[in-house]
Amino acid sequence: MSETETLPDILSMPEGKIEGPAAWRAANMAKDLSWQYILSDTEIEELDAAMRSTVDQGIEIIDINRSNFPLPTFGDRLRQLRTEIMDGRGFTQIRGVPVWDYTKEESARVYFGIGAHMGTPRSQNGEGHVLGHVCDLGHDFVNDANLRGYRGGGPLRFHTDSVDIVGLLCLRAAMEGGESTLISAATIHNEMLKQRPDLVQELYRPIHRDRRGEVPEGKDPWWIMPIFQWYQGRLNSHFSGLYIRSAERFADVPRFTTAQLETFDLLEEIAENPENHLAIDFKAGDIQLLNNHEILHGRADYRDWEDPARRRYLLRLWICPPNGRPLPPSYAERYGNIDIGNRGGIICPGTKFQAPLDPI
Repeated sequence: MSETETLPDILSMPEGKIEGPAAWRAANMAKDLSWQYILSDTEIEELDAAMRSTVDQGIEIIDINRSNFPLPTFGDRLRQLRTEIMDGRGFTQIRGVPVWDYTKEESARVYFGIGAHMGTPRSQNGEGHVLGHVCDLGHDFVNDANLRGYRGGGPLRFHTDSVDIVGLLCLRAAMEGGESTLISAATIHNEMLKQRPDLVQELYRPIHRDRRGEVPEGKDPWWIMPIFQWYQGRLNSHFSGLYIRSAERFADVPRFTTAQLETFDLLEEIAENPENHLAIDFKAGDIQLLNNHEILHGRADYRDWEDPARRRYLLRLWICPPNGRPLPPSYAERYGNIDIGNRGGIICPGTKFQAPLDPI
């Protein structure tokens, strides 16, 4: 029996349109800024005190946790925001981290501490990076199937990451452009249902994906998983057109059908439509946190500064929260397992967790 045939949730689909707070539309989110949280002076002081305490105690960034990074009042607020991310609209933006007053290490400590109050960090690549660096290293990820998009410049098409929550802290913004773009997975389902109901079922069929060189021990260089899965009354999304389309480089992977290709194209067309997605300016000191099971995210094209010291630079966290949802069994192929509070990330032979302060 093939892996595809063993998946228990093939074609488990919602009946009709998806409703609820996660099925938001861009126009409504652009008017209602309740998803944006601006730090108070007291909260900034708490973050600063906790950060400096880790420095004084000689605590390495990778060892920062909720216990050694106390946030007496802001910690409760972060847990409220986490609930909104996991059970509400699926994302939030925290504005006002004073990165302009900090060294990169100090900013990273503050950010890692915030992440520790959201959950536990997960490895973002086969190298074991729990602190990622989103900046243009010249990686041609479109034409080289073993490279990752966050290490290249230009736009990024809509996708999800392989963890419950992904976070980004902006250290430096681009000279022009580079907005973060978000779309509700439920909105994609609803739009597909309206435009091409004959293709909706393709979203819920298992398809092959390319691991793009990051292969866990004992696994094939590809895995199988639907784009959408309806599980215990909730929609779960996992999509990257790049990872899906490049899977055909393997001879053992079946060629995509015309219906599948039309589905991939229409999904991206719906997501790229400005009427459907929310574009958020990324300014220095902004943190974006989103639920990968409900939100697809991308990056608008941008023009960067000539001076390398001023170029666009973000820090990234992959976070596994303790209040995650039950996930379909097929997620174990990508997440390692589906245990709430202990899943997600990329682990390959020889992976050792590290929190580098520079992009490598």
